[in-house]
Amino acid sequence: MDMNIDYENAMVIGAATSVLATVGQNLRFRVIGGYLYRSTDTIHRYFFVVLNAILKLYPDLIHLPNLSTPPEIRNNQRYYSWFADCVGAIDGTYIRASIHLEIQGRFHGHKGFPTQNVLAAISFDLKFAYVLACWEGSAHDSRVLNDALSRPHGLRVKQDKYYLVDMGYGIRNGFIPPYHGFRYHLKEYDDNPPQNEKKLFNLRHSSLRTTIEQGFGVLKKRFRVLDNDPFGSIKLKWIWCSLAVSCTIIWLE
Repeated sequence: MDMNIDYENAMVIGAATSVLATVGQNLRFRVIGGYLYRSTDTIHRYFFVVLNAILKLYPDLIHLPNLSTPPEIRNNQRYYSWFADCVGAIDGTYIRASIHLEIQGRFHGHKGFPTQNVLAAISFDLKFAYVLACWEGSAHDSRVLNDALSRPHGLRVKQDKYYLVDMGYGIRNGFIPPYHGFRYHLKEYDDNPPQNEKKLFNLRHSSLRTTIEQGFGVLKKRFRVLDNDPFGSIKLKWIWCSLAVSCTIIWLE
């Protein structure tokens, strides 16, 4: 038996386990170290090595959608007549973060605790097409979108295509919000069917855009680190940004 190979295999398994247990179960390094019979410092090193490796997969796994009409729209007449050129939905979600005290104020949004505002584009088959993390929880959605569009390798929208967004992102080329001043959420139409085209558009818009809410919901349920008490021992901003992005990558693998 080659002891070197066995040791290397054990190292790889331990490193992968440290990340999966952290993001999936929100386990602390000390607990993971107890399971693997490794020191907390060793688990800490494992974690960062694998986390960086996962982030390098972003350009291979996170892709902007192609130009064809998504089958979820093409095969559904309720949506096709309204959204034939729509390629997905965009929204932000709040993910908890452990931030140094001196900058915590910027990360306190309406949740009442430090969060980051993570913007994502999701296709209608629940695949992430773009992710931008690191913005503080107090940042307005339109500001985060402006940043995504201004980056050299940021969010791009093909000509004549668009994403569904809420009113917080405003009206601009490539992004279609609902009509302002009309009912929007599905439950608002339970006992009062839409009576004109704008109301019907908002109903269809809301129904189709629930995709992104489902995507965020599944992501947070699968990766408990995103929606539970954060690690008090990790207060580096980029770590929490990296965790948010890495979870979307692992989901697609």
